[in-house]
Amino acid sequence: MALESSHHLAGSPLGKETPAQPISEYFGELTFGLGEMRERLPRDAFNELMKTLELGRKLSKETADAIAKAIMDWAVRKGATHFCHWFQPMTGLTAEKHDSFISIQHSNHSELKVIERFTGSMLIQGEPDASSFPSGGMRSTFEARGYTAWDPTSPLFVVESAAGARTLCIPTVFFGYHGQALDNKTPLLRSVQSLSQEACTFLKLLGDVDVKSVMATLGPEQEYFLIDREVAAKRPDLMMTGRTLIGAPTARGQKLEDHYFGSIPTRVITFMEDLERELYRLGIPVKTRHNEVAPSQFEMAPIFESMSIASDHNTLAMETMKRVAARHGFMCLLHEKPFAAINGSGKHCNWSMSNDKGENLLDPGHTPHQNLRFLAVAAVVIRAVHKHSALLASSIMSPGNDLRLGGNEAPPTIISIFLGSMLEKIFETIGRGEAARGSEREIINLGVGHIPDISKDYTDRNRTSPFAFTGNKFEFRAVGASANVSVPMSVLNAAVTDVLAEASTRLKALIAKTGSRDEAVITLVRELISESKNILFSGNNYSAEWREEAKRRNLPIIDSAADAFAIWNDEKATEFLVATKVLSREEIVSRYNVQLERYIKTMEIELDTTVALINEYVVPAVEKQLERTYNVQRDVKNDNLKSALGRRTATLETAFADLLQQCDALKRSVDKLADTHDEAAKVAHIVRECKPAAAKLRAVADRAEQEVADELWTLPKYREMLFHHSVK
Repeated sequence: MALESSHHLAGSPLGKETPAQPISEYFGELTFGLGEMRERLPRDAFNELMKTLELGRKLSKETADAIAKAIMDWAVRKGATHFCHWFQPMTGLTAEKHDSFISIQHSNHSELKVIERFTGSMLIQGEPDASSFPSGGMRSTFEARGYTAWDPTSPLFVVESAAGARTLCIPTVFFGYHGQALDNKTPLLRSVQSLSQEACTFLKLLGDVDVKSVMATLGPEQEYFLIDREVAAKRPDLMMTGRTLIGAPTARGQKLEDHYFGSIPTRVITFMEDLERELYRLGIPVKTRHNEVAPSQFEMAPIFESMSIASDHNTLAMETMKRVAARHGFMCLLHEKPFAAINGSGKHCNWSMSNDKGENLLDPGHTPHQNLRFLAVAAVVIRAVHKHSALLASSIMSPGNDLRLGGNEAPPTIISIFLGSMLEKIFETIGRGEAARGSEREIINLGVGHIPDISKDYTDRNRTSPFAFTGNKFEFRAVGASANVSVPMSVLNAAVTDVLAEASTRLKALIAKTGSRDEAVITLVRELISESKNILFSGNNYSAEWREEAKRRNLPIIDSAADAFAIWNDEKATEFLVATKVLSREEIVSRYNVQLERYIKTMEIELDTTVALINEYVVPAVEKQLERTYNVQRDVKNDNLKSALGRRTATLETAFADLLQQCDALKRSVDKLADTHDEAAKVAHIVRECKPAAAKLRAVADRAEQEVADELWTLPKYREMLFHHSVK
């Protein structure tokens, strides 16, 4: 059946003309959300669904069936033949099992008739095999039962495969037979719910007596690389690990700083336009696109949404990016550090909260010193980040992010908060017990007559800060590009929820003591900031001096994913997750185990791939170059040339010997790893022996690359991947 829009889906022929059409006319046409339900459902069924969303009531069977029928009718008209429960297990990816809409109907004459059928029970609940997904010990192989359950807060959507098959995707949570969360989405939904409850209690104490709910909002900026697919296919390391394990940096790199915000290459803008059409049709509000700092690196950013939907949308966007990139002859790399010596990719998570009136609780307004609600909420967030900075840092750690954090655009692993000069002054004066003073918004005069005056924001930007206030939100800049945002956002929500509960108790006591709500709020703000001042830092987070200062301030310094495991295994550090009902103790232990296992497996893949690259590509290339140089040197009569060739031969012989020696050392370390059975001991061995051995081997291989003739070096080089193919 033809789609109702002239815009094509994934799989449409490249080069096909697409009529110009305003985005507003086709935005969300492949999604089935509350708007579609309002139009297509009987009024009673829709009202019951809204009560389910607002009050947490269970749907009746009749209403569930009515919703399912409306969904199926819509999906079939969109060309969908199958449906799936789309969920986010602890693999870091998504999962789905497709079932067709067809059902067999028997007639009186024993003839079979195929009909489309989709019931409320099919919509609400599925049963994928839970034993094959990571559970961290919560489920055994012989305990296979797991369930998916529809999340009605997130819109359903239709996607199309490269072959043209269309499937209805139902966003769901995934949990075990005894109710354990086996996914990343369930803890996020719990954290959003807990945050809303505690925030409402706190806001009512501040005077917002009619507040009914508070929504966590998120806008994740997504960085990525585009590499020519044919070139990437010749790099086993990119295919196996998503990053280059060897490769000499190019002379140019990002030295000229001419890529950032530069003119977007024609081939790339064609990809971006195609990608945006698909994302708009899926209801994903992409707003911004531009070149990033590194060559062949780009970024897209959405408009803020409620956190659970934003999380689903970011995960779906990453899948769509890879699919559309393949259609345009690209490979989309979401690894945090695909290439050495240039910027890696992050996912800056812009976080805030809004009440049910749509008011942003972190909007200072024009006079933030007079906005008690803003000051109180900001102080709570600052206290939350300080109190739980260790787990916040641990929540963003991964083998990929280990390689990115602390260099160029990426902030260091020490969590600190940048507020900006104006807010710092306001909190400082409150801390001294003085009346806070703020100036009217300043005007920047450029001294050029025909350029209009520009309003200055309340905060400058600090690109080195991992957690920065940026006007009306906090930007968690340390999250990695490939991360599922549900994990760090669940921890952040839980941290804020924990301090909101604490702040409500303290504020009640202060109000009772002072008899004045405003005075009590200012006192609470003063106390929270005083307790958390060590987390505030406005300087250069890259500097060695800051690292030493952070130690003096007793701030946690978690340098790697390996260091983060101890935090996840610390009951005291994770207790607030249990107290806020985001994760049970069993679920926390499971996540510790899953992360430990994934770290080991990821590193094993990288180490084995490195050894294979050296043996299969680098060693043969150096051998051929050495043989060629020997032959030339043997036939040369000129003494000066013979001497120069002798030096070159010696250089190659040294490189060859180092290569074999370092490869053998890494192989021995990897063999020891295979003989180690305790997972904690494996991690320690990887950090202590394997990673240093791999780094030494890479250094030798990269030097060898620069000594070998281009036609003998069969692996595509950095200059081919980063500069040539992306601008065709």
